[in-house]
Parts: sequence; structure tokens; C-alpha cells
Amino acid sequence: MSEAAERSENIPAGKGKEGIPNGGNPEKSKEDFDLASIYVSDAQYNRNIYFDTSPEAVRLYLRYNHWLAKVLLYFFILVDLSLALFEEPAVLPLPIWATMLVELLCLLVFTIRLAHYAKVIPRDKFWKDPKNICIIVILLLTLVDMIIYGALKATNCYGVRWSRVLRPLLLVNVTEGRQLRRAFRSIRNALPQIFYVFLLFMFSLLMFSLMALKLLGKRGLKTIDGAPYFTNYLEIVFDLYVLVTTANSPDVMMPAYNSSFVFAIFFILYILINTYIFMSVFLAVVYNNYKKYLKEEVRQLVRAKRHKMARAFAVLQEHREEGGQPVVSQANWNQMVRLVQPDISNAHRELLWSVADDKNQGYIGKVAFVQLVDLLNIEVITLKSRPHPLQSACPALYLSAPSRLLCRLVQHRAFVIVYDLIILVNAVFIGLDEENPMVSNSEWVFLALYLLEILLKLYVFEPKAFFSRHSFWNCLSTAQIISTRFDTIIVVSALIATIINSAMKSTGGYTSRQILDIVFILRVLRLIRVVDSIKRFRAIINTLIRIGPAILTFGQLIIVVYYIFAMVGMELFKGKVKFFEEDSTDPDKAFCGNTDLKGTAFAQLNYCKNNFNNVVSSFILLVELTVVNQWHVLSSGFVAVTHVSARIFFILFHIMVVIIIINIFVAFVLEAFFVEYSVDKSDLQTSLERKIEELELAVEQEKLEDNLVNAMETIDNDQGAGQPVDNRPALMFKIASKRYRTVDALLQRMFEADLDPEDFAENDDPDGNFANPTFSSA
Repeated sequence: MSEAAERSENIPAGKGKEGIPNGGNPEKSKEDFDLASIYVSDAQYNRNIYFDTSPEAVRLYLRYNHWLAKVLLYFFILVDLSLALFEEPAVLPLPIWATMLVELLCLLVFTIRLAHYAKVIPRDKFWKDPKNICIIVILLLTLVDMIIYGALKATNCYGVRWSRVLRPLLLVNVTEGRQLRRAFRSIRNALPQIFYVFLLFMFSLLMFSLMALKLLGKRGLKTIDGAPYFTNYLEIVFDLYVLVTTANSPDVMMPAYNSSFVFAIFFILYILINTYIFMSVFLAVVYNNYKKYLKEEVRQLVRAKRHKMARAFAVLQEHREEGGQPVVSQANWNQMVRLVQPDISNAHRELLWSVADDKNQGYIGKVAFVQLVDLLNIEVITLKSRPHPLQSACPALYLSAPSRLLCRLVQHRAFVIVYDLIILVNAVFIGLDEENPMVSNSEWVFLALYLLEILLKLYVFEPKAFFSRHSFWNCLSTAQIISTRFDTIIVVSALIATIINSAMKSTGGYTSRQILDIVFILRVLRLIRVVDSIKRFRAIINTLIRIGPAILTFGQLIIVVYYIFAMVGMELFKGKVKFFEEDSTDPDKAFCGNTDLKGTAFAQLNYCKNNFNNVVSSFILLVELTVVNQWHVLSSGFVAVTHVSARIFFILFHIMVVIIIINIFVAFVLEAFFVEYSVDKSDLQTSLERKIEELELAVEQEKLEDNLVNAMETIDNDQGAGQPVDNRPALMFKIASKRYRTVDALLQRMFEADLDPEDFAENDDPDGNFANPTFSSA
């Protein structure tokens, strides 16, 4: 079948000759709304999937993107990764047939998911997408490895599960892993420039190592354990490489320094050039390349997003008059928004429409329609005013002069200051001797004061708003301390734990150390309120929380790399180092169960539990290597029990994680932090705020102070479009500062000034679909 024929078959029913769905007919079918909602939803979450637009494919695509299907996919990926806990070397050993059956089930689920995906996109696009090929190869290789490994074990032969290193790659290549793929692309794009800097660094390292060999090798110096000092060139290279990480400083310098202080100049110059200059250049190169390539990716993301919105507009458009510009009516717009975001309230939807249709025409054009996806990504706080239950039950008492005076006192800034001071005094008492009766009894006084605070605020503020399920930290006013569900949980939990601990102490026969530890932790957590009450601190913490979802992407990246190195490490080093419990009397405990470790720093420092004997201890060891402190001692232990070439494993891990990934992570945090901390709201946010103020539905800023998560209670009042204007002030709105619903929305914000607002990318594909951006298949 020709490409033109395929395109003609992909045009949905009712699509006119000009490629416009329904030919501008105002009567839209359910299929039209489904297709439009898919385009808008894909634009909102930046899904770059070239799907077939036939009605059957659209229905399959809707099922493919259902939240339950995604949850099941990630559940089985987690199960597949967790099998390492039960496979040899195992934390909890299970029979081979049990783990094999579970892995077969996981492979079946991944195959079904991939087959489902193949049904919703054109066949030629499926086979041209590298991530689909990668998943197929992983599934086939895993199946082959399972067959070979099972056969070897059945004949009592030694076998290696080499396909386990491929498991985390499924997390990268599933269609939902686009953020993780972007992180890997950042590494790939930065590698060429990093490589040139790394070559210069290696040249400097080798040159300094040669100088050290000639300068110190023939002076008969000894290390602290009596070994020859700087006589082996390869050992010098490794020692100086470790020195770049500062892990062996000043130990590596001391024999030369003890001989003459002049030799310290050599090491100082080396550290200055290689640690401070080259490592800083690494970060600069990574940051520069990361920002350059990220800007290009974001540009393509935005073009693809606008293209999808333009296609959604083409599906829903109609002509108001002969020869006029195509538009979308309010009725069609409302129905489409209900499909895209079913949980949005009528009041919120009407607010968004009033921003899009600023001239009250009852319809909008393409430019206004395309902006819908950005409006949906703006966090809007909805507030519904309610009378206090006590005001309804006994208005005379609640509105009396003493009651109003109490409310004003609780809302006054002095109330905040007083309780900040109480928390600080409580912190001082926490640090004092717990055995002192005055100190231990003071906790009851502080708990009583905190409970009194909660009761006073429940009296002043409406309880449903106070305990809103939509906000973890409730923001009420600047004239009060930010009393929160968090505070309530902390205070009540501390009260219960203190009562239980006191009751157990009074029995004299048992004291719970665990409960006492919980009490101490709960007391310390109250100090968060003091930090949150300082505006500058709150701004920084707000910024960290807002970029949290993006940071989690790099967390997944670290897990993928850790998993691969853990699988390789377990195959190379399992059983080489053994850990003995503290009460063990086994003489092998002194050298970690391996005589090759006798007299080594690894055994003397009791690092025996740092091993690759199961996946949990492997991950912990890799974390320690990431911190780099003493990583040379850890690597030397495994070199002692295997071969000197084992250092390659640890050096590769250091280069991949510490030099490359951590620097890319730092580059992203720097860029995101600069944007969050310094950039004002976008034009759309400003327009939305202006419309809220114009409709007199704005929450006065002085009555709503930001706190750690910058979120207020969201109460969706289901007002219809015909709600009288006089009733609207009971429902008020506020923009949630610069919060982003998606990571891609944050990325777009980072480079918004460089984007052309009229770039709709409509010429990519004439068949009514959109082309995948060039980076989406990576």
C-alpha cells in the first residue's frame, strides 16, 4: 500500500477533502471530541506519539493512556527489578522456578503492552522507533538467557544471569519514560565535549604521575604500612586519581611531606590544577552543553505541543460566517475540557474560558485555543468561603465582643511570634538531659501549649479549611502562624507517643527505646515551622519543592545506573567478602572471611559489610562510592581478593556517576533554581490573574501567605455557567505562584523568552497528524 493510501485511510470519518475534520461542520461526533481530547492531553503532558487517527485506533489509544494501564506497567517493572532480591546472590532466596515464572509473567505483560502500542501507531512508525526495537531486543535476550541459565542449572553447571543488566533499560524505553530518556540524552550530548576535557585531564594526571615517580620513587620513602612509596607508575596514577577526589588527602602526601616540606608544593600544584581547575571545567562544559541541547529539545517540545493543539482546533473548528476565520464555540470547548480534565470545576472552567474569550464573543480563534494547554498547566487555587459552624450554631456567642477580640488576637502577627519563641525554647529543652525531671516534665507543658494553639485556630478558622484533604500545609493569613495538618499530626502523635512512653516507664519493667526515639524525632520536626516562618528560607524551600519532580527524574537515572553496576558487581565480586555479626567468635571475622584481606585497610576499618553479596548491600556500597570518601579503600579491598584490573570497575563507576551524572544533575538544578528563584510569572499567568481581579474573584494577597508547598485548599464548587454574578464572590481564586503540573511545563518556562509564540509547526505532516520530534525516539 502506498504512503498516500495509508494517509487516506488514517483520516477519520467525516474528514473533508481539505484535511479538516468535518469540513468545518459545527455538529461534532463523539469520535471528534475523543480525538481532540487526545491531542490536547498529549500536548499537556508532551506525549510525542504518532498515533493512527482512525476511530478504532483512537479508542485503543485512550485505553493505552488510561492511568490503570500505566500503574500496572510500572508495577510489573518494579516487580521485574525486585527479582534481584530473590535471585542468587539473594537477600531472601527463592527457588529458581519461582523467580523464572514471575519474570515470564513480567515479560508477557511487557509484550502485551508493546503489542497494544503497535496497534495505535502506523506500522512503519513502530519499526522505525529505536525504543521499540530496544524493548523487543531486551525481551528476546532475556528469554534466551532464561532458557540457557535454566538448562545450565538443571545440569548443575555454573551459569550467569547476564540479562539482568538489561532490566532497568525497560524503564528507560517505555513510552512513559520520556523524562528519563531526556536525562540520558543529556549525558550523550555532553559526552563529546567531556571527552576532550577528560583527555586533557588524563594527560595532566599521567604527566604528574611521571614527575612523582622521578621525584619521589628513588628516595626510599615508605608508606605508613611499610610499603614502598611511589615506586610503581600505575599505582601512582591510581593514587593521584584518587587525590583528585580528595578521598586520600592528606594520607598520600604525608610520606613526602614528612621527608621535606618542599614536596608539599608538588601536591598543592597538582590539587590546584586537577581538582579545582579541571573538575570545575567539567562542570562548566556539562552545564554549557546541557543548556544548549536542552533549549533545542524544549523548542521542539513546544512546537510539537502547539502542533497538537492546532490539530485539536482543526477537529473542533467551525465557520461562523462565509469566508470567515475558523473558530471553536464555547459549547465544544467546554465538552472537550471536561474530557481532558474531568476533575476541573465548572467555576474554574468558566474562569479559563473568560481568559481565552476576553472579548466575550462566545467563540475563540486558533491562537487563543492553542493557549489552553498552558492555562491547564497553571496551578489555580480555588477558595470557597464558609461560615464557621459555631457562627451558625450560636451566632450571638461567636460574634460577641470577647469572641471577636479572641479571633483578632489569634490572627495577629504577635501570635505567630509567640509560638515561634515557644518552639525555639522547646528546641533548647530537647537538647538538655532527658533524665532531669524538670526537663522531662516540661514536655507536657509544651504539648499543652501546642494543643491550645490548635484549639484556638479551630475556634477562629473554619474546620474544613483547616483540615483540607487538598493541602498538606494550610495557608490562612500572615497574622497567624501557619497552622497545618502537619502541625496537628506532629503534636497529636507526640502526645500519644509521650503518653505511651510514660506509661511504660511507670511500670518499671519495660521501657521502649523505639517509642522514645519517635518522641524525640517528633519534637525536632516542630522546628520546621520556625524555618517556614522566615520568608527567605521559605522562598528557597519553595523553590526546592517546585523542582522536586524534575529532580526525581535524575533519581530514576541514578537507580538505572546503580542497578546495572550492582548486577555486574555481584557477578564479579559475590562471596569474595563476608560479613560476620558483632557477637561472632569466628576467627575469619578479622579479615572478612578472606585471607587475602589480612592486614589490609579494608579489613582493619571493618568494611566487611560493604560487599556485593546481594543487591541491597551492593546499592549501599555504590552510594558510599558516590560520596567518594574512602572509595579507594573500598576498591582496594576488592582488588586484594580478585585482581588489580578490578579497579577499572570502580573507576568507570566514578567517571559515570560522579563526574558525568552528578555534574548534569547540578547543571539542571542550577538552571531550574535560577528560573524558579528569579523569573516572574508568565504572560498567561498574568492574564489569568488580571481576569480574576477583573471579575472581583481574587483572594487578597495579604490574606494568603505562601508556605512550604504554596498550596491552599482546593474546594471545587460546582457552579454552572448560568450562576448569578452576585454569588460568585463566595468562590475566589488565586494563582499558585510558579508551580508547574508537569516537568515539561517547567522546562518550557526555563526558555520561554526564546520561543516564538506563532510557531505552530503545522507544515510537518499534511495528513492531519503530527510528526515525532527528532529527540522522541532516543
